[in-house]
Amino acid sequence: MSDIKSIIKGIDKLKPIPQVASKVMSIARDPESSMSDLSKVIVFDTAVTANLLKVANSAYFGLHDKVDSVHQAIVHLGMDQVVDLVVISASSENLKSAQEGYDLNAGDLWKYSVSSALIARELAEKKEANEINLIFTAALLKDIGKVILNQYVKDSFDKINALVTEQNFTFREAEKKVIGIDHAELGGMVAENWDFSPQMVEIIRNHHLPQKSSISEFESSIVYIADTICMMMGIGVGSDGLAYRFHQEVVERLSLSDRDFQKVISGFCEKLEQVYSMIRI
Repeated sequence: MSDIKSIIKGIDKLKPIPQVASKVMSIARDPESSMSDLSKVIVFDTAVTANLLKVANSAYFGLHDKVDSVHQAIVHLGMDQVVDLVVISASSENLKSAQEGYDLNAGDLWKYSVSSALIARELAEKKEANEINLIFTAALLKDIGKVILNQYVKDSFDKINALVTEQNFTFREAEKKVIGIDHAELGGMVAENWDFSPQMVEIIRNHHLPQKSSISEFESSIVYIADTICMMMGIGVGSDGLAYRFHQEVVERLSLSDRDFQKVISGFCEKLEQVYSMIRI
């Protein structure tokens, strides 16, 4: 078993979420906020503004008119879409590197995280969720613990894999058994360290649904289903990708049919290359 204190210290090596992204997330959760409030926060951060305009003008959105300002981006794309883009931009640096312990090449975890977040947003909108931005961000950052745990998984992979293949452990359970902590638990600690809301912390910590119920059960279930759909599509499937249990009762609780799954998958497949072109910017 690894030294848990040393692992947790790895949180400090991550690049913190920029202050502008934290402010943007707060604005998104405030029902009284306006386009003007959002624009004022973003416009003074040159890096975030530049990236927002690049993405807004990319093929992914296919806008007829060029977007030249933060205000225009918000008008054309809407507040929710701009919030998503700012959070995506803010999280990119931590998620783009290769994760050899999980058999993920450079960019794989990043593509998977963005895809999962976009699918989670679609599901949240379909189910008329109240906390759509929360669900999106939690889905995007749910595997941030893998960035820290990567080297420990790599060093202990044979032991972890033996538990998965020979004793029917899930990959997360095997991580916990061998290393002493799993990537979801560690991701929750990262979220706490970055002063995210208790709901966000819990969704990230429980995105594989290890517990039967939680205060954010609905939101966690949406993120779990988005994760499952990504696996079904073969997005970001590394050494751990298929070594998790499928919870049919979650599908039933959310009243999702096979047709719903098919529609989400087919619709997302059509725009997958556009998603990848967007995150390469």
